[in-house]
Order: sequence, then structure tokens, then C-alpha cells
Amino acid sequence: MNANVYEITAFILYFVAVIGIGVYFFFKSKSLSEKDYFLGGRNMGGWVSALSAGASDMSAWVLMGLPGSIFFYGLGQVWISIGLLIGTVVSWTFVAPKLRRYAIMAGDSITVPEFLSNRFFSKGSVLRVSCAVIFVIGYCLYAASSVFACGKLFHLLVPSVAQDVAMIISAAIILIYTLLGGFNAVCWTDFFQGMLMLAALMIVPVVALIVLQTSGSIAPATTPENYYNFLSSGKFDWASVATIITGLGWGLGYMGMPHIIIRYMAIKSEKEMKKSRVIGSVWTGLILLMSTVVALVAHEYLGSSLDPSDRELVFVNVVRNLFGFGALALIGGVLISAIVAASMSTADSQLLASSSAFASDIYKTVIKKNASDKEMLLVGRIAVIVVTIIAGVLALLVYYFNLTGIMGLVSAAWSIFGSAFGPVVLLSLYWKRLNYKGACAGIIAGFVVSVLWMILFNLSYYEYNAVICDTGVYELVPGFLCGLIVAAVVSLCTKAPEDKVIELFESVKEFKEKE
Repeated sequence: MNANVYEITAFILYFVAVIGIGVYFFFKSKSLSEKDYFLGGRNMGGWVSALSAGASDMSAWVLMGLPGSIFFYGLGQVWISIGLLIGTVVSWTFVAPKLRRYAIMAGDSITVPEFLSNRFFSKGSVLRVSCAVIFVIGYCLYAASSVFACGKLFHLLVPSVAQDVAMIISAAIILIYTLLGGFNAVCWTDFFQGMLMLAALMIVPVVALIVLQTSGSIAPATTPENYYNFLSSGKFDWASVATIITGLGWGLGYMGMPHIIIRYMAIKSEKEMKKSRVIGSVWTGLILLMSTVVALVAHEYLGSSLDPSDRELVFVNVVRNLFGFGALALIGGVLISAIVAASMSTADSQLLASSSAFASDIYKTVIKKNASDKEMLLVGRIAVIVVTIIAGVLALLVYYFNLTGIMGLVSAAWSIFGSAFGPVVLLSLYWKRLNYKGACAGIIAGFVVSVLWMILFNLSYYEYNAVICDTGVYELVPGFLCGLIVAAVVSLCTKAPEDKVIELFESVKEFKEKE
């Protein structure tokens, strides 16, 4: 049996396992309600919630995009990891506990738009519809990156299957287990996928270092100037400052990432929340640290043997060189499956979040306000299918027209969500003067500024020439700041919130959960 057969065997076993989880929860949940399907009945434990939040965050870019950037450009790219780690800790500490309490008290909300509407006791549809539209746009981009990554790896392992066909197969598998089991299936697959990702990142650099000491590198490494310098240009100029601002700015996204913060709302108790905070922060820190270590070790081990066009395959190339012989390839196949795990754990969360937004915030709000649970589940599942199809088409377009890769798609989606929802979520939790109009204005302003900045001032980040100028600053930073300012200004210039809104805000401080 050759090495490729072992890799394919591991790959197939992994796909069978994740579909099996979906089937299990499908038969276990005979009377699935809307709250069960979209939020797991608000009954998630600490470990599952923490690793599900982390795995749904750390998509394929942490095993493909990030190691590739550090491998070729050096430690100046590590500021993204630093920003994400800070953002994770801040979000788990200041957003998670209060958002969970507030969501319970604000009409037992199950989506972010529903929480924001209930917070203001609003029956208007502007906020919920605006949020849902942004959800669908952002998640189509985000899910497309996951489908693209899965297809690329599938084709790499099975060259006889064309990459576009592999994308379609991957999208179908993600769709099946998301449709079957809903939030429970998504969280439990994320839990196991999170463990697999961490194990892969811990094992690979250690084995590579041992091989380096005994056999040496595959090809001599060419180390660019300032490669090990945290300042990308080697000096404190605007290029370095912009890189630092951009990297740290990534952390702002956690405040408004719907598929992550919805995990906070699903945790079953305050006790489990404290557990999740520690587990989630430590897991994310280890993942980001080891992703950097993989890149640096790979730089020495692979040397100049890797072409820049294959920079997203750094991890794959190291694994195949270390475990590409005989039965060892079965281990290699499992380790490569970690990348698929990263992709799928993000895609399934995005599909579920976008479908819940459409069902709860468009269909039930605008189309049929008295829709039953059964009807809502059907609408949600149809939305999952539609978003998957759109994401698949986007992934195919990226492939056919050689557009921006995985990192570019993730960057665009991350910025859209962080800019639109981050400022408003923070203000809704900590500023009682925020009103409904301010929240609507902040969401729209953050979204618009993020998109315009990307198009006009930052397209080089997506490997295109800028239309006006290249600032080098990630669009999430100006988008977040503008969303924050607009929400505050509009709130102060319009009527103060009603007394019942203020009373709800104050009562959250006194919230005590029944044991």
C-alpha cells in the first residue's frame, strides 16, 4: 500500500467521523426546537464551548495562511497572532459573561441581532434586517474560504479529483452534518476538530526539529534581511507601524464575531463560563504560538525547496516530508486532516449563524411573525443550503479567476463583522445611553467604512494594486473606530433610551443565576 493510499484512508475516516456526529445528533434530537437547533438549548459545557469558539475562529488560515506568511516574510507577520491573543482574552473576560447574562434577560435571545433588538425593546425591523444582510454577505465570504481550503487539500491528496470538484464535495459534507444536527453537532465536531488542530501543531515542529538535528534540512534556507525582526522593515518607520496596527487590529474582531460570541450565549452556567474563559484563552494562545513555531521550523527544514506560489502549503509540505513513507503516511493523513478540521469547524459555524439570522431576523421579523418552531427550522435549513451554494460558487470563482486566496477571504469577512458589530456589542453591554438609532447607525457605518477602506485604500493587502493609495492599515481598524464614533454621536444627538431600557441595563448588573 503506497503512502497516498494511507493519506486518503485517514482523510475518508475523518469525513465519516464528522458526518457520524451529525447523524448522531439528528436521531438524538427527536423534538428539536428553534432554540435547540440554533443555540443547543443554551446547555453547552465549558470544554465544548471553549474549544468550539476557538475552532470556529481558527479557520484554515492558522494552518495555511499564517504559517505561509511567517515562512516567507518573517516575524514581522506575528503581530496578527499577538492581536488575536489579546482580543481572545479581552473578549472572554469582558464580553462573554455579560453578554450571556444580558441575552438571557433580554427575552432569552438566541442570535446577536435578536439580542440587540430585545435590548432596546424594539419592534422595528431595521436593525435585525441590516444585521441579517451583513451576516449573509460576510458568511458567504468566510465560508467560501473554508470550501476553497478543503477543496485545495482534497485535490492535493487525490490528484485525480479536480480541485473544483473537490470543493463541491467538501461543501456537500459540511452541509450534511450542519443540516442534520444543528448547533450541537457543530459544537461537538468543533470540539474534536479543535483537539486535532492543537495536536497537529504540537507534534509536527517537534518531529521536524528532531529530523533537522539528525538529517539536516531538505534545501539550504535563504533568510531575507530582518527576517527575525518584529519590525517588518527592520526600523521604526510607517511600514512597521502599519504592520503593528494591522496585526493588533485583528483582535478587535472578537468583539463582534457572531459565530464566536454566540458560543458565549450558549454556555449553560456561570461556573462553566469561568472554565471556558481559561480553556479558550489557553487553547488560542497555544494554537497561535505553535503556528508561528511551525513556520519558523519549516523555514529551516524546507529551506528554499518551497515555491512562493505554494506558501499556503507550508504545513502540508512539512508533514508529507516527515510522514510520507509507508504506514507513517496514515499519521500524515491524520495531521493534514487537521487543516480540513480547521476549515470545516469555521464553515459549519458560519452556515448555522447565517441561517439563524435569516430565519429569526428576516423571516420571522418581516415575512411571517407567527411562524412555528417547525417552520423556522425548515426555513433555517433552507438558508443553510442557499448560503452553502453561494459560498461554493464564490470559492469556484476565486479558483477559476485566480483571485485573492484563503487569507484574503478571511480578512475581508473578519473585518466586515468586527467593524459592523464589535463597537455596538461593546457599547450595548457597557453604555446605558446607547439607543436603537445609535446601534443601527453604528452597524451600518462600520460595515460601509470597512468595505470602502478595503476597496480604496488597502487592496494591496489582498494582492491587488490600490485604487487611490495603499495605507497598509487593515480596514477593520478604521471601520471599528468609525462604527464606535457614529453609534455614540447618533445616540447622544437623539432621544435617550426609555426607562425600561435603562432598567434592563441596570438589572443585568444584579443578575444572579439559579443553581
